[in-house]
Amino acid sequence: MTAIAETPPPPVLERRALLEGRVLVFAAIIVSALTLRVGVTAFTPLAARISEDIGFSGTIVGIFGMVPPAMFALSGLLTPYFAKRLGLELTALLAMLMAGFGMLARSVVSDVGSLLLLSGLALAGMGIGNVVIPPLVKRYFSDRLAIVSSVYITMVQLGTVVPALVAVPVADAFGWRVSIGMWALLGFAAAAPWVAVLRGRRADHHGLIVTSHIEPKGQVWRSPVAWGMAGMFAMTSLITYAMFTWLPKLFTDAGASQAFGGSMVGIFALTGLAAALGAPTLVTRVANPFPVVVACATCYLIGFTGLLMAPMAAPVVWVVILGLGPSTFPMSLTLINLRTRTQAGATALSGFTQGVGYTVSCLGPLCFGVLHEATHSWFAPFAMLTIAVVIVVISAWHACKPRVLEDSWMASKH
Repeated sequence: MTAIAETPPPPVLERRALLEGRVLVFAAIIVSALTLRVGVTAFTPLAARISEDIGFSGTIVGIFGMVPPAMFALSGLLTPYFAKRLGLELTALLAMLMAGFGMLARSVVSDVGSLLLLSGLALAGMGIGNVVIPPLVKRYFSDRLAIVSSVYITMVQLGTVVPALVAVPVADAFGWRVSIGMWALLGFAAAAPWVAVLRGRRADHHGLIVTSHIEPKGQVWRSPVAWGMAGMFAMTSLITYAMFTWLPKLFTDAGASQAFGGSMVGIFALTGLAAALGAPTLVTRVANPFPVVVACATCYLIGFTGLLMAPMAAPVVWVVILGLGPSTFPMSLTLINLRTRTQAGATALSGFTQGVGYTVSCLGPLCFGVLHEATHSWFAPFAMLTIAVVIVVISAWHACKPRVLEDSWMASKH
């Protein structure tokens, strides 16, 4: 067999290599997707317990609520730069190692500063993963965008739901350090297949990411597609992280237990599973999915009204309806690939959408809490979220139009 080393491989071997490579990358994407939210929802239900042990105020709880979107924003802005130089696969590997180490280390510290710093490290790794996975899907699975997008977004949702549901029971049994630290194993497990992917491609390392001289470059902020995507993503994330942070407090103020509040966060995230399964397929089959966004906005408003007026009258109903609103999240992730023509465009749009989006959304938990404390009411915070819903609809009008980024992102020629 060594005699053919200097000749092109037969078509059968090429197809087999492609299949094996895609299976390995698929496994890497799936395990990485499971890791992208565990650092958030494993912590939120235990924030009050951790604050009692370490000692920090309710304002610090709000700052912890800001850290995930803030680190995701920073990652969104910087990741395209690193991906261009390191390659998507190596960037993904480093992201998972950061996530694993940060989650493990923060579980053993005993001061607020270290807890914030190491949480930031873990969440930065998850944020890098947020950005590189969509262009990886486009690169390896451009012929299967709907199904692969559905699967990986479903994994993101599972990684959101399960930690929220088990955080309090595990903490009751083994302590909060075990409850937030055990997810480090998932981060390290996600790194393993990327090592294998890189090893298998070492001889062809120039192919890890399509270089800029092959694909066109443009200024993404010039495109209305990009701004529509960023606005839609930003407001969806602002609402989601405000709810992740404050739903437990809202329900405990209404007379529910801490465990009940944590379970409501889990149900809120669990509802997103249905959207994760269906939204990518729907978006790929409909030229303009804007009507779906309008339906999501309606769900937001119904959920807000129920939680504000009578939270304990039908809490599961309100949370389930509210949980359908962030269906615009899997829609946004799928549109990143559908509204771009090239991998360079997908990487740029993914970074811009998530960078700008999370920069804005990190204000959600803090502003929600400040408005609540200032007014001693939940009315003003929910009024803020209602404005965010209006912006979702306006932004989606531009993001959902059947056009691509590359047609409007080029700088003027001289």
